[in-house]
Amino acid sequence: MSDTDKKPVKDALPAPAQRFGLVPQIALALLLGALIGALLPSVGSALSLLGNLFVGALKAVAPVLVFVLVTSALSRFQAASGRHIRPVLAMYLAGTFLAALTAVVASFLFPTRLVLGGDEIAQSAPASLKEVLHNLLMNLVANPVSALADANYIGILTWAVLLGIALRSATNQTKDMVGDLADAVSHVVRWVIRTAPLGILGLVAGTVAETGFKALLGYAHLLAVLVGSMLFIALVVNPLIVFVKIRRNPYPLVFTCLRESGVTAFFTRSSAANIPVNMNLARKLGLNEDLYSVSIPLGATINMAGAAITINVMTLAAAYTQGIQVDFGSALLLSLVATLGACGASGVAGGSLLLIPLATSLFNIPDEIAMQVVMIGFTIGVVQDSVETALNSSTDILFTAAADPSNAPGA
Repeated sequence: MSDTDKKPVKDALPAPAQRFGLVPQIALALLLGALIGALLPSVGSALSLLGNLFVGALKAVAPVLVFVLVTSALSRFQAASGRHIRPVLAMYLAGTFLAALTAVVASFLFPTRLVLGGDEIAQSAPASLKEVLHNLLMNLVANPVSALADANYIGILTWAVLLGIALRSATNQTKDMVGDLADAVSHVVRWVIRTAPLGILGLVAGTVAETGFKALLGYAHLLAVLVGSMLFIALVVNPLIVFVKIRRNPYPLVFTCLRESGVTAFFTRSSAANIPVNMNLARKLGLNEDLYSVSIPLGATINMAGAAITINVMTLAAAYTQGIQVDFGSALLLSLVATLGACGASGVAGGSLLLIPLATSLFNIPDEIAMQVVMIGFTIGVVQDSVETALNSSTDILFTAAADPSNAPGA
């Protein structure tokens, strides 16, 4: 379902389900769930068990997934060579961070409050940036076993980073073993994700039965903030970054990348699957092969402006829903976390959505609430994930073209 799914899950579904793709299944589940919840409230309430089971499965596997993926990625990391790759990396990171800030501003201007199922969950909201930083530091030094057991994502990320860096000096066989473990856990997650239509059916049916269509209106508002932020990045922020680099009108290049890369990525919904499209476009643009052969695959891994937007908008929606007032300092810290998290989103089946608990943990939001927000993300993901992938993939080729020596000022 996500921009990050790199391998088809042919062995996870029977042939008829494979032919009827996941996106149509989710759309159908959304429609059926709304109808059942409105017309047969008692049945809708009973079906909410499906949503609870799906949320439970996500809660169980997400901490392990984040740990093994980050460990594997860092153990295999090699600094990219070539004097032209550094400007591309700088643009990737700057673009992702500016996207995270854009999401914060959009969420401040158009706050989203969601209707969540289940009983109210008591939690202590952090009172200030000082308390947020205190919680962050204490979570950093948590015992790794308890961090995994308690879904302490900050602690999980810390230990994964330390272990991944330590494993960079390990043998190739050890790195391959860690990589195989990460692939195996990712495959398990893909199996869980394939049950998303049933989970969404239960979630929507139960929510509509309990609250009516008020919840779905909140989903529409959330989707509007997400898509609006992504369009702003694609049409305003990215052109500005490119203009600073090439010192001339960036829009012809911007529209070429959106038309030839973004449109394809919108329908394939996979940055990995769109790499050949971007490679072909780079050749058509006459770019340096030594540059784009490295920068485009790298961009499909770490250039995730759309993921940063999704993480921040969904996290702040969860905070507003829980009555937590987020100050600008805390939002800035959230943007840094979202930027770093987004750079690893491509390894996660479910992409940016499964990194939401990492961000919500900054505000002491319980994992139960975070996972309900993740479920809402899967519900609107039919549109959100397509737009996110289009932004991410088209930006890979856009920044690569801007960094090419042939596009340098005066060239």
